Amino acid sequence: MNNLADFVILSAMLFGIGVYGLVTKRNALRLLFAVELMINAANLNFVAFNQYLPYAQQANAFGQTFVLFSIALAAAEAAVLLSIVIVAYRLHNDIDVSEMRTLEG
Repeated sequence: MNNLADFVILSAMLFGIGVYGLVTKRNALRLLFAVELMINAANLNFVAFNQYLPYAQQANAFGQTFVLFSIALAAAEAAVLLSIVIVAYRLHNDIDVSEMRTLEG
């Protein structure tokens, strides 16, 4: 991968796989993985554009800094969603999102 277009194509492919996972899957864990793929595709774009755009020659790290905050938010989001999945499994003995309307027991 030598230029920006390669990174953008890879990122678009990852994002497309994530969207496909969100549209077709009903398992809560698979939905979580699809969202994480989409977040990682966006992070790849931030880092690639920061590296290859002309203002990046000035030794700034705006893209990398934004990605670090994004990773921290994604980790917090994953922790919250996994706790919701655990509660849903305890209540319904299934993690199929089409079956869960509320978190009532």
